Amino acid sequence: MSDAPLIVAAARTPVGTAGHALAGVDASSLAAPVLARLAGEMPPAEVVLGNCTGPGGDVARVATLAAGLPYAVPALTVDRQCGSGLAAIEVAAALVRSTGRPVLAGGVESASTAPWRFWPPSGDAPPVRYERAPFAPTDVGDPEMGLAADLLAQEHGVSREAQDAYAVRSHVRAWTAQQAGTFRDEIVPVGRVTTDERPRAGMTVARLARLRPAFRPEGTVTAGNACGINDGAAAVAVVPGDSGLPGLRILATASSGVDPNRPGLGIVPAVRAALDRAGLRLDDLDVVELNEAFAGQVLACCAVLDLDPERVCREGGALALGHPWGASGAILAVRLFSQLMRPAGGRYGLAAIAVGGGQGVAMVVESCR
Repeated sequence: MSDAPLIVAAARTPVGTAGHALAGVDASSLAAPVLARLAGEMPPAEVVLGNCTGPGGDVARVATLAAGLPYAVPALTVDRQCGSGLAAIEVAAALVRSTGRPVLAGGVESASTAPWRFWPPSGDAPPVRYERAPFAPTDVGDPEMGLAADLLAQEHGVSREAQDAYAVRSHVRAWTAQQAGTFRDEIVPVGRVTTDERPRAGMTVARLARLRPAFRPEGTVTAGNACGINDGAAAVAVVPGDSGLPGLRILATASSGVDPNRPGLGIVPAVRAALDRAGLRLDDLDVVELNEAFAGQVLACCAVLDLDPERVCREGGALALGHPWGASGAILAVRLFSQLMRPAGGRYGLAAIAVGGGQGVAMVVESCR
């Protein structure tokens, strides 16, 4: 696979909690400094960005121009909901293969500035505001992600205690990494915001145990073992495999579909397909980054995959860092790059994310230092 595209640079903004540190920064303005940083290292022939709930139009084009890139650089916005950022990198890899030119790819989400959306009036009734677009037809099943994760955890025997313990571990790992400066080089400041806002010091199982179920009275998913609502952007530079540069070789990508009523399981077939295409097994992987939308969802997927949860997000994941929907898949790629490009970072890595509506996206990479 010596001709496989390479990720040669990666960067992200700090992740902010919606309504807080990055509340006044719209989607294109979040993505622009990341694109500008990467373009300084690798001028692109094209830009591809994922986004879920932005202002509409081609957010990638607006961000590209806001970053000061030449007018001649085209840009494409893709929407695979929470998987949009990783799907954009999948698209970029295909573009690099077909054109032989570098592409910047990633994702962005500003939940804080997402516009209000309305169904049009019906007869004399007023328009109806809605919080999200449909993930699937109602007759197929279109549950809220939290409720679906709660039911998934129940069906796979994932206890409340296990979910809280996993969430605490994510915070401890992220806080420890943050205090050690581990994230510093991958973060592009946005104004005065230089660090992730969400990780909490001193998080304990006892603290989380006090929280009530969030989605059904008898449920086990709470605000403490679920991700937050966040703002952020991330991107990578993808170049042809024969460039001779150090980086992460994209060995395989895969997108999958599952029952929309259990969207959190989308990780499973995507991971299996990507590993199969790469000719690898889970045991071969040195770094595993799964998007931690819900602790119960991650633990259920680990059980199905026979993957030790201790191996997942060893420097903290979305439960601690946050889940800016359209950017989250790209953040996983940035985290892979940061870890695998260290001298003792290992050789193989996996990023995977589940998607509302019953989809999953996965990518397998190899370090070429």
